[in-house]
Amino acid sequence: MSDLGNKQIMAKNIRYYMNKHSVSQTEICNTLGIKMPTFSDWVNAKTYPRIDKIELMANYFGISKADLVEEHTAQSTNSNAVTIKVLGRVAAGLPIEAVENIIDTEEISEELSKTGEFFGLQIHGNSMEPKFSEGDVVIVRKQEDAESGDIVIATVNGTDATCKRLRKYRDGIELISTNPSYEPMFFSAEEIEQKPVRIIGRVVELRAKF
Repeated sequence: MSDLGNKQIMAKNIRYYMNKHSVSQTEICNTLGIKMPTFSDWVNAKTYPRIDKIELMANYFGISKADLVEEHTAQSTNSNAVTIKVLGRVAAGLPIEAVENIIDTEEISEELSKTGEFFGLQIHGNSMEPKFSEGDVVIVRKQEDAESGDIVIATVNGTDATCKRLRKYRDGIELISTNPSYEPMFFSAEEIEQKPVRIIGRVVELRAKF
């Protein structure tokens, strides 16, 4: 297997066990004495940890080194989980099922999958910090409307989809960034039709990529 392939397997396995044990990058780095930039490179498949660091993480998770090093089909064939596609971007006007920019996969519970159609979308930029950061993945239920206060994926004026909090008014809507450096975007009912502004899904879960 290629060096890149090994890095990707390692990154996937680390993320898997982090999610399984509900631990953050900060917790792991503080406990094991690993520098955050170093750990971030591991979970983003940029570098590969030394054997002593692999053993350190394996002991931390209570698993064998092989559990981190080797590819495990069981992680993606869990009978109680459903695999969905993670998209790097969504272009306005293009049906989700037609998007070819698939960068990864994620799993959702069978119970959740029965409530609608889902896809994953990678976050770009910092407009939704501190909750959503560059490279994070959000799990999105496909729908054309949402409630005020929901975090949605929307397309505006023919540009790529963006992640924002929705606020509804009698005469229009606002798409709000959680980063205070960005001003809310207000659209009147007329602008919603003319630009157009379209909601394509509601965010139901965050999969942080540390």
